[in-house]
Amino acid sequence: MVLLNSIPAQNVIADSVATIIDTTATNAAAETAGTTMTTNLSIWELCLEGGFIMIPLALLSILALYIFIERAITIHKATKYDPSFMNRIKDYVHDGEIESAQNLCKANPSPVARLIAKGLTRIGRPANDILVAIENVGNIEIANLGKGLPWLATTAAGAPMLGFLGTVIGMVDAFFSIANSGNAASIGDFAGGIYTALVTTVAGLIVGIIALFAYNYLVARINSVMNQLEARTMEFMDLINEPNEE
Repeated sequence: MVLLNSIPAQNVIADSVATIIDTTATNAAAETAGTTMTTNLSIWELCLEGGFIMIPLALLSILALYIFIERAITIHKATKYDPSFMNRIKDYVHDGEIESAQNLCKANPSPVARLIAKGLTRIGRPANDILVAIENVGNIEIANLGKGLPWLATTAAGAPMLGFLGTVIGMVDAFFSIANSGNAASIGDFAGGIYTALVTTVAGLIVGIIALFAYNYLVARINSVMNQLEARTMEFMDLINEPNEE
């Protein structure tokens, strides 16, 4: 009878222990989930984790953004072209109104207009002299449009290198801390150092990739302006040679 009565009691104890274990596991899972939710970092916090290397990267990103916006606006203005401009220049030249053609160029502040204005001042000279004068102005115009692009190229190449430098410095610091801790070092210390070090690599790659795309975009736009100037140059030279052919 004693044995029979003890069996239900043992079952009750086992059920209670199982319930306690389940509750503990549930609470531990909840705490783990809560910890995971609270360890999410914002972009600003990630930037702070990168250390002092993030300062030059931030300066390079601001400089690259400024150059891109300023150059994009300037190049966009340079690409604006009035299709009737060359027709009016042609009419003035055919009528011998060179001064009126020059005034029209002055009223149109664009690379094409400055190119044609230079050619108008050379009318009467050999065609080769006119062409050389126009090409010189075109080279100056293209050079002016390309101002600041070397900084974009430098940012595209230098930002990832700065990021790698920050990573190497962080890794050296992490290993130095582990060496000083000796047997007391934990995997958390090592992982934390690597995590902090890799933040600079990510930041450097992001800044470098954006600067590279911005640089290539602006170079492509400048090339389109160059093609436009070459086309207008040939059109003007044909215009100058027309009276000689007649």
